[in-house]
Amino acid sequence: MSQHDKVVLLIEDNADDEKLTLRAFKKQHMSNRVVVLRDGAEALDWLFSRGTHSHRDPALRPQVVMLDLGLPKISGLDVLRAIRADPRTQLLPVVILTSSNEDRDRIEGYELGANSYVCKPVEFGRFTEAVGKLGLYWLLVNEAPPG
Repeated sequence: MSQHDKVVLLIEDNADDEKLTLRAFKKQHMSNRVVVLRDGAEALDWLFSRGTHSHRDPALRPQVVMLDLGLPKISGLDVLRAIRADPRTQLLPVVILTSSNEDRDRIEGYELGANSYVCKPVEFGRFTEAVGKLGLYWLLVNEAPPG
């Protein structure tokens, strides 16, 4: 699988954070396709190929999911719970990328099976560096589970 085939699923409702994340990927020369979904219900529909995403091939899985916690309709933690509860997605790498630095959110995220928890830095330079490191690790270094 080439780098261009490795899809990043970004689940983010804040348009400014979405733009910053996409700019950070571009600045780090990451050319992967990024699918952006803006609420938890749409994210689950995309992942499980249902609703408006029923045409999507369910065998095509993202290399990594970058998940915000404060999502409309279905919270990020509930999205994570659903991902881990389904055998089709339970091994999918999930990085919580959020502005929440609350201990309870971090603990619950890890208890539910998050692979990583990253607080969004406010300053763009630090944000770009953090997203670049995430991308390099999850898209180039990490070996995804088979299947």
